[in-house]
Amino acid sequence: MTPIIRVAIAGYGNLGRGAQAAIKQSPDMQLVCVFSRRDPASVTLIDDSVPVYAMDDIAQYKDEIDVLILCGGSKSDLPEQGPALAGLFNIVDSFDTHAKIPEYFAALDTPAKKANKVAMLSVGWDPGLFSINRLYGEAILPVGETYTFWGKGLSQGHSDAVRRVDGVKSGVQYTIPSEPAMARVRNGEQPTLSTRDKHTRECYIVLADGADADTVRNTIVTMPDYFADYDTKVHFIDQPTFEREHQKMPHGGFVIRSGVSGMDDEQNNQVLEFSLKLGSNPEFTSSVLVTYARAAYKMNLAGETGAKTVLDVAPSLLSPKSPAQLRKELL
Repeated sequence: MTPIIRVAIAGYGNLGRGAQAAIKQSPDMQLVCVFSRRDPASVTLIDDSVPVYAMDDIAQYKDEIDVLILCGGSKSDLPEQGPALAGLFNIVDSFDTHAKIPEYFAALDTPAKKANKVAMLSVGWDPGLFSINRLYGEAILPVGETYTFWGKGLSQGHSDAVRRVDGVKSGVQYTIPSEPAMARVRNGEQPTLSTRDKHTRECYIVLADGADADTVRNTIVTMPDYFADYDTKVHFIDQPTFEREHQKMPHGGFVIRSGVSGMDDEQNNQVLEFSLKLGSNPEFTSSVLVTYARAAYKMNLAGETGAKTVLDVAPSLLSPKSPAQLRKELL
């Protein structure tokens, strides 16, 4: 009989709540506890039969946990927590600052190997599932181009940026992929696309009392690193509309590899596409984290140690089913 995997969660925001729900749907896993930097007595779980402990006491539980899911943010939480906890537990996280993944990998690899643990980083849908599909596309169609489109979806980072603009009471931002650009890629054209060509951005803003709409709009659309390189629309709405229509966190996107096969004198266009349409970005990301927590446990049980990414994981390790079941049911 396969043993139940003992899982813990570090951090209980949107990701932590999603992870708890995903673990509950996994028959081979048990959530043994949640760790929080808040006062444990103030943390209300969706299943209150699970104990909550202080993050400062986490080392006391290293022999009671098979894998720890880190549900903190990439900006400041994970760079500090990841290296420290990789020396105590098998861990899985959703570090998503693409440019810093190589240095974060190195920061986890040394403590994880020293402790004979697996540290699985950058697990989610991008980086994560999209990364795998970019690899598949490039490997299968080596002559071609890969295109990644995001949305339509609520961008948490860009939404935070608009809320910091003077005169904004409430605000969200949606990233919208360009349908004409995607149509060209799907048609096998392999176009050269600028940032502005691939996506547009739409903001829904509630103005603070006395704020000037034109000033707020201009500040947003000219914001460097966020909006200046895109065609951006700013819509002004009232607070009740904001509360009614803009509280969910949908997202999604597309990875498309457009390539050719065959000899030079008789080539055929080939297009490989992977897409996601998510009703809840954090809940889906949490589901991916829980799936790779299973893989991290299995890999460590087999003697593997050190930092790993989704590119290092055999697909069969993601499933609670046996290899024989998978061959019979899915091949």
